[in-house]
Amino acid sequence: MPAASILPVIMSGGSGTRLWPLSTSEQPKQFHALGAKRTMIQETALRLTSSDPGLNILAPAIIGNVRHADLIASQLDAVGVSPTFTALEPVGRNTAATAAAAALLALEYAPEALVLLMPADHVVANPAAFLRAISVSAETAKTQIVTFGMRPKGPETGYGYIRQGGALAEGVFEVSAFREKPSREVAESYLREGGYSWNSGVFFFDPTVMLGEFSLTSPDIRDGTRDALKHAVRHDRTLLIDAQTFATVRSAPFDIAVMEATQRAAVTPCDIGWADVGSWSELWRLSEQDASGNVAIGPSFILDGSDNLVRSEGIHVSVAGVSGLVVVATTDGILIIPKDRAQDVGKLIPRSK
Repeated sequence: MPAASILPVIMSGGSGTRLWPLSTSEQPKQFHALGAKRTMIQETALRLTSSDPGLNILAPAIIGNVRHADLIASQLDAVGVSPTFTALEPVGRNTAATAAAAALLALEYAPEALVLLMPADHVVANPAAFLRAISVSAETAKTQIVTFGMRPKGPETGYGYIRQGGALAEGVFEVSAFREKPSREVAESYLREGGYSWNSGVFFFDPTVMLGEFSLTSPDIRDGTRDALKHAVRHDRTLLIDAQTFATVRSAPFDIAVMEATQRAAVTPCDIGWADVGSWSELWRLSEQDASGNVAIGPSFILDGSDNLVRSEGIHVSVAGVSGLVVVATTDGILIIPKDRAQDVGKLIPRSK
């Protein structure tokens, strides 16, 4: 059997405001190094290399915001990645339009390939396990839209959940239901019941099948995106999507526009060391801590404190006698917030302007 060709398509349009002031609209978190030497988009682009003879993984493609065109080009060039294509969105229209664009452009640039659609700003600590999950799912992805469900580590309320149904193949299941971010009580009930996984937002599919499901669930998004690509300005393998047309495309999350309505949803539960790094508290958890649970990044120092995250991009920052605190200093601002309120960072940005 010939190797399955796989085109990774990296979604790089997010703004990452929950990691303000490091992550801003001009330089979101995917363009920063968070717990690694390379930036998140670089890590994502380099993640999928395989010696598995059953997998033929092509050079990744990128769909991102036109404001970040130079960052995308320079950061990928710095690690020797030449994208299959780079599509630049003039305005964000959410992930459904991005998924439609990924399918349409895959048929143009890699018509025989399956598409692996994934965010630029996630951590995968065990790439080998991710590759195994991809290999297990490849045959099912020819006819179904496969999502990768992360086995829960606890009753997390910040993620959506997927309930698995009957088996489609070894390790791959029908999706019985998608559940929105639950309360802690409901999340605990999911763990007791079993058969639930976290929704990672990573999808694996045949582009023709995907466009067929768009025709059944959200044909307006497919058609509007197709028109915007038809009028795109192209240079080599870079496309600037037509602004006037794309602005009229309905903005909707892919989960809601397609996955919750399709009859072709499948899930592969896996444990790949995944995290979406959606808050400073999550970054603290993922970072190497000292004996007191402190994380100090950049010119910073912590005295007589515990469980703190202190990060500076320039000036020296010192804290003493505090616990459970996040302190971040950049040229765009200074953040001081209890770690257990890290989800409130987004509420502070308008007040800081």
